[in-house]
Amino acid sequence: MRRSEADDLALRWSTRWTLTHRILAVNIFAFAVLAGSLFYLDSFRERLTGDRMEHARTEAYIMARAVAESEPAARRQLLRDLGQSSRARLRLYSPHGSKLIDSWNGAPHTYRLRDPVSESWKKDAARMLDRGFDAILGKKSPPPYSPPAADRLQAWPEAQAALKSGAVTTALRQAPDGTPYISAAAPANGDSSAVLLLTSNPRDVRAIVRSERMTLAIIILVTLLLSALLSLFLARTIATPLRRLARAAQRVRLGRAREVSVPLLPERRDEIGLLARALHDMTQSLRQRIDATEAFAADVTHELKNPLASLRSAVDSLERVEDPTLRRQLLDVVRHDVHRLDRLIVDIAEVSRLDAELSRARFEPVDLCELIEELLGVWEERAAQRPVRLAFARPRVGCAVVMGDRSRLARVLDNIVDNAISFSPPDGLVEIVATAVGPKALVVVEDEGPGVPEEAREAIFNRFHSMRPEGEDFGRHSGLGLAIAKAIVEGHDGRICVEDRQEGPSGARFVISLPGVNS
Repeated sequence: MRRSEADDLALRWSTRWTLTHRILAVNIFAFAVLAGSLFYLDSFRERLTGDRMEHARTEAYIMARAVAESEPAARRQLLRDLGQSSRARLRLYSPHGSKLIDSWNGAPHTYRLRDPVSESWKKDAARMLDRGFDAILGKKSPPPYSPPAADRLQAWPEAQAALKSGAVTTALRQAPDGTPYISAAAPANGDSSAVLLLTSNPRDVRAIVRSERMTLAIIILVTLLLSALLSLFLARTIATPLRRLARAAQRVRLGRAREVSVPLLPERRDEIGLLARALHDMTQSLRQRIDATEAFAADVTHELKNPLASLRSAVDSLERVEDPTLRRQLLDVVRHDVHRLDRLIVDIAEVSRLDAELSRARFEPVDLCELIEELLGVWEERAAQRPVRLAFARPRVGCAVVMGDRSRLARVLDNIVDNAISFSPPDGLVEIVATAVGPKALVVVEDEGPGVPEEAREAIFNRFHSMRPEGEDFGRHSGLGLAIAKAIVEGHDGRICVEDRQEGPSGARFVISLPGVNS
């Protein structure tokens, strides 16, 4: 099923959101995705801790083999040297649980467990932040480490497991300051009654994670700042102009000001600028239409007043006049004024609905030469009353074909020719020519009348223009004929103008130009 344009533009889940809110939401969503990467540091920490435990497992296995292969008298020094090089504490336990050798005895300690009470508040804040991330992620902390009261094999479950299984066993605990505490136990295979325990406190694991977290936090803060600035920029460059245009459109709708200033935004070359200019043009066009409607209403009122005043005077006089001849004259005036009003009302109604009817009309090919031939008989009867001669050179069929409304085009031709007949002197000649010139179809109507002064050539197409032929009775024409003709021609994307005759006697030359249809 084909979706309508309204369906394509409809918003389902953000109907109540303003454009500013949507801009902020999109940018905050992108920021939230970036902020979520902070939590992926947990997997980085787990991998780093796992690598250290695997390293401790390997070291414990290698050192246990070295102890098993060494002489008993050399084992103490061997463990001291290995502990210093690996930064670990090495202990050797007998199967009964007693500690045989400790690498820290008689040697510097390779690590030191720190008491958090003795550290600065900055460390407390950092640990609180660590616990906060763990709580958000639902991460369970390793069991806490506390030094055993008696340093025996039984105090280390991993050592007991290694003795029992004969394999390397590791364990992870948390030191008092929150750093990892790793232990790995391996049986000394050369001496089945001994277990090697390796313990270490790799503080750099937490330092690396915090460093990465700080770097990412700085990136996120910078991104948040840029996102906020970008949102404000977009809101200023998109939402604010649209809001101004909406307020201007609202003022136009309310009609509280004669001239409503719609922002043109000439510097904008995007869709907002296009919309602003379109709204400005629409407002100007609307204002012109309103002005034209007001002027038309004023003209209609003025034109109706004259025959109504004459009609009222004649009707009022009929009651007081007894002379039959005078009463007949008054009735002729009434009849004349009624006909004039009827003509005015018909023409006014046609002008009022002309634009709407042309917008709905279905255009079809119209041969102007053929149309003129159909109307020629009516024009000849009208011309014979003055008398005026008509001349139309019948060209070949299809030489001036246009797309249009046949009845409306006939009205144009009838108005122009009727105007030429009205202004022609007795025995004058009205010439009609229809032809094609390039992509245009032209109709030219020439008469031998007084012509149209240059300063009045635009005004004669105005509604209710009062210029009348010499000797013609007042009220015979409504003054709307040429205005109707111009509106119809322009509704067909054409043009109509008047000029002086180029050859022969003086007179007016009306030229109608319409887009032609290739035959």
